[in-house]
Amino acid sequence: MNPGRMSRPDVEAGRSLAAEEARGVGAPEQLLYRLEWHVIRRLDGLLQGDYRTLFYGYGVDLADLREYQPGDDIRYIDWNVTARMDAPYVRQYHEDRELTAWFLLDLSPSMDFGLWSRQKRNALIDFVATVARLLTRHGNRVGAILYGDRVQQRIPAGGGRLQVLRLINELLKQPRLPAAPFTDLSVLLTNALTVIKQRSLLFVVSDFISAAGWERPLKLLSRRHEVLTIRLWDPCERELPDIGLIVLQDAETGEQVTVDTSDRRFREAYQALARQREAELAELFRRADVEPLALSTQEDLAQAIVRFAALRKQRRRHR
Repeated sequence: MNPGRMSRPDVEAGRSLAAEEARGVGAPEQLLYRLEWHVIRRLDGLLQGDYRTLFYGYGVDLADLREYQPGDDIRYIDWNVTARMDAPYVRQYHEDRELTAWFLLDLSPSMDFGLWSRQKRNALIDFVATVARLLTRHGNRVGAILYGDRVQQRIPAGGGRLQVLRLINELLKQPRLPAAPFTDLSVLLTNALTVIKQRSLLFVVSDFISAAGWERPLKLLSRRHEVLTIRLWDPCERELPDIGLIVLQDAETGEQVTVDTSDRRFREAYQALARQREAELAELFRRADVEPLALSTQEDLAQAIVRFAALRKQRRRHR
């Protein structure tokens, strides 16, 4: 059984926080208020307003040329000018005043894995709501494409707090799908290639448990847009606790199997499979030429976003 595709029926019987909020009137407003108070307010202090380390983009209008300095992005070296001047020069662009961001969201059955209050789906909703609000506060526009067993819905890009509430509302309304044919993320990514015409910042939020072949449309997206992959994972997908006999269920197919987690050799084999999957994903992201970021269901969201910003800043310096 694939680590990351299993679920525990006894755990999933509990209602998630997002599901509880979806039952009440004004649930999107309540969820956003909670995030503004507990996450966004902290981020304002932790990042000190430097959201460019997380969200940045370049316009298409050339502003100037200047000599290369250590830390500059080598993709913006003007090789013709460099050859004439016998020294490296980089192109500078007018930054876009308005950024358009799209969330490409995986809501397939494997995203319902986790403890009842910390399922991957919950982490997805909190992440999207937080990042969307950070973006719209600065005049940017956000939209989304939702995928379950197919493309379920497209939410056109818009701005302001009302747009964030709309995103939250639509996510809370999405049904939890029963076991279905294996997820195919290439359907979501190919749809984005067709729908999103203007150069944008794309967040692909998924556990990337999918049929093969999604790396090609992901690479095509990265050629047109700035793409960040947010891979959601749960600690139990990497290492099983020693708790005796448990029933695991494949979240994608519904197949069930009883395993003995007190068997050390079984736990070691499970961990080895998880490490192999991690290595395969890292290679796929490298081939797709995208920036991978991982978010655990157990991680503090504000700290995770600060970590993302630091990683992006470090990676840009080493390009």
